[in-house]
Amino acid sequence: MSATSLATLTRTSDPQTVLRRLLALDAVVTGANGLAYLAVSGPLGRLLGVDDTLLLALGAFLTVYAAAVGLLASRARPAALPVRAVIEANLAWSVLSPVALALWLSPSTAGAVWTVLQALTVAGFATLQHLALKARQARQDISD
Repeated sequence: MSATSLATLTRTSDPQTVLRRLLALDAVVTGANGLAYLAVSGPLGRLLGVDDTLLLALGAFLTVYAAAVGLLASRARPAALPVRAVIEANLAWSVLSPVALALWLSPSTAGAVWTVLQALTVAGFATLQHLALKARQARQDISD
C-alpha cells in the first residue's frame, strides 16, 4: 500500500496524523471488543462456543491494551518504540489466534469465523500502522 493509499484511507497526507488516526482506530475497535467481552461474556461465550471466563480475561486484557494504545495515539508525536510494540503485539495476536484455534480452542462455527476475522483485522491494523510509521520516518529523513 502506498503513502497515497494511506492518505486516502485516513483522509490526510501527513504521516504523523495517519499514524495517530490508525492507533486511535485500533484503540476504539479493541476497546469495544474488550468491553463487549466484559459486559456480555456469558451470551457471547455461548454464541462463540468459548468459555465465558476466557472471554472475561480477554476482555480485561483488551480493555487495558486499548487504553494504552489510545494514550499512545493521543501523543502529538508517538514515539517509534511504543508504536513498534503495538505493531508487534498486533502481529502476535493475529498469529496466535489461528494457532489457538488449531491447538486449544474448540469454538462453534461462529466462534471460529469470529476468531479468523478478528485475526485478519488485527493483522490489517499492524500492516497499516507499520506503513504509516515507515512513511513518518521517511518524511523525517527527508527533512533532516
